[in-house]
Amino acid sequence: MADPARTITLLIVDDHPVVRDGLRGMFATEPGFQVLGEAPDGVRGVESALRLDPDVVLMDLRMPGGGGVDAIRELTRRGARAKVLVLTTYDTDSDTIPAIEAGATGYLLKDAPREDLFTAVRAAADGRTVLSPAVATRLVGAVRSPAAPGGPGEALSAREREVIALVARGTSNRRIAAELFISEATVKTHLTHIYAKLDVADRAAAVAVAYERGILGRGDG
Repeated sequence: MADPARTITLLIVDDHPVVRDGLRGMFATEPGFQVLGEAPDGVRGVESALRLDPDVVLMDLRMPGGGGVDAIRELTRRGARAKVLVLTTYDTDSDTIPAIEAGATGYLLKDAPREDLFTAVRAAADGRTVLSPAVATRLVGAVRSPAAPGGPGEALSAREREVIALVARGTSNRRIAAELFISEATVKTHLTHIYAKLDVADRAAAVAVAYERGILGRGDG
């Protein structure tokens, strides 16, 4: 647990000035927090996080000029110390799963009570996972539960084989969705299960392992 006397430093990344002002004002009235800066998009959020080195980054997801998932992925790639707490209005699988996979410590919705937000930031600063109740059950079931479908070594389903074959051909998620008559969110869910079953972290590794295990043949690429 963090020292209760410690001041937790924050960076706010959101494309709406009113939201940034509101969050800054909220944390200014609560002891134990200090907002170091703000950024209007993911690209500048990464730059600010690396420069200011906050304990926690409050990250929106859908922002013109650079989205949150790409920013989280870049911060993870560059070994940033900051923990990322997603704070957004979106709770669909297509938003939650990529954000957590990219390295977010937690995921909270903007309609959360202020006390829940303060508690979530403190937990994130400690490195503890924080999930909004609205997304926790689905996300844990789809991604993190040991009993959920998709454990390492489990065979791919027929539909997952179709998806990985299309990925091997360089097909985008949007095009895969169109060809298989499913939504992009469903494609991403299939990919999440494929990654878990093949014990990989990205598309390229999934294709490589699929060839190695004979899931894909020469004609699939």
